[in-house]
Amino acid sequence: MKTVYLTLACVLTGFFASAQVLPTFQLGLKAGANFSKFDTENTFSSKNRTGFYGGLWARVGAGGLHFQPEVYISGKKTNLVSDATGEVNQVSFTSLDVPLLIGTKFGAAGVGLRLNTGPAFSLILDENQSFGQAAGNVFKANFKDQAIAWQFGAGLDIKKLTFDARYELGLSKINKAGYPDTKLNLFTIGIGYRIL
Repeated sequence: MKTVYLTLACVLTGFFASAQVLPTFQLGLKAGANFSKFDTENTFSSKNRTGFYGGLWARVGAGGLHFQPEVYISGKKTNLVSDATGEVNQVSFTSLDVPLLIGTKFGAAGVGLRLNTGPAFSLILDENQSFGQAAGNVFKANFKDQAIAWQFGAGLDIKKLTFDARYELGLSKINKAGYPDTKLNLFTIGIGYRIL
């Protein structure tokens, strides 16, 4: 009986070791939803709206750690509410996002829990805002062309499927003038499929 337990322990140890120690490369597709909110201390408050994202991810790892660069197109939307009048103004724009994440994975036999963190860089591709009179003069054509954020998240891998949930904390101000303290925070959920 001890031999059976010892053999089982060796097999399980082998699965965990191969899942975390040996060098690996993975590539996949990813899509999901984001919930954007401006972080501001001015005369507007911000409410979440649902946007989208989709693109590619890669994962290179060894020794229990991995580097996960991603690139995707992201549509970001939020509502600005004037604290003075209660007027609701919609903001939406599209960006090319490039998270560069470091993480670790726990699990074996094709199932694993991942933890990730790292910077995310956004390049704004267009500006398409619908504004009321109050917000129109502040935001129109005033977005910067890039933004920097930091992502924190967790994921679950089941065979070739991946599931992710992340919070993105805006680090840089995303406007050129008129609204100096505006940063964009996001919560994202997504599903991916490993193709390599």
